[in-house]
Amino acid sequence: MLFVIKLETILFLWVLCYWQAVSWGTVTLADAERRLLANALLDFSNERFVLLSESCIPVYNFPTVYRYLIDSAHSFVESYDDPSRYGRGRYSRNMLPDIQLKHWRKGSQWFELNRALAVYIVSDTQYFSLFRKYCKPACYPDEHYLPTFLNMFHGSLNSNRTVTWVDWSMLGPHPATYGRDNITVGFIQAIRNNGSLCPYNSDMSSICYLFARKFDPSALEPLLDLSSEVMNF
Repeated sequence: MLFVIKLETILFLWVLCYWQAVSWGTVTLADAERRLLANALLDFSNERFVLLSESCIPVYNFPTVYRYLIDSAHSFVESYDDPSRYGRGRYSRNMLPDIQLKHWRKGSQWFELNRALAVYIVSDTQYFSLFRKYCKPACYPDEHYLPTFLNMFHGSLNSNRTVTWVDWSMLGPHPATYGRDNITVGFIQAIRNNGSLCPYNSDMSSICYLFARKFDPSALEPLLDLSSEVMNF
């Protein structure tokens, strides 16, 4: 799902990637993201693009999310150098000379982009074709294509962090999932204010995450019950 912010309104795009099959861990996932962006770009009033899934929730109300993204001078795509086998170890020398090991980056799939970067990404054929050919399991294009491409060409426009919180403390291939019993005011507040600061424009901000995952369907009712208290609806 692509969450799209216009200058004045909001639009949810439930586009099923033009009905093409998508498989976890393959280039089809990154290809689907590009098709979602291309479709959203057709509306010239769309300004910011956030990739979310059905297991994501907002942790702030819409006015806060809107102002945070519209006022930001940067996009939010996590991009970092991971020297382990889960980072640099996934690089293929077949990508030379266009993509060198020093360019290689890793990051969360859950991105936020401004319109200019979205245009650059859907226009790219040269570098995405290399990922299509050579980034195959255990290389996962959705974790490397955007972080690497932006690092190579548009690093000054990117914050190198994500605005979607996730809990990887389980140390497995998938993050922790939260359900009904986990939903409390304190839990949502802890995601909002975990004691850390992050760069925002030319300053530091205590608001680092606007969304969170991963939540199963049983969390919906208690989240709605908290909406007036936590989200100020």
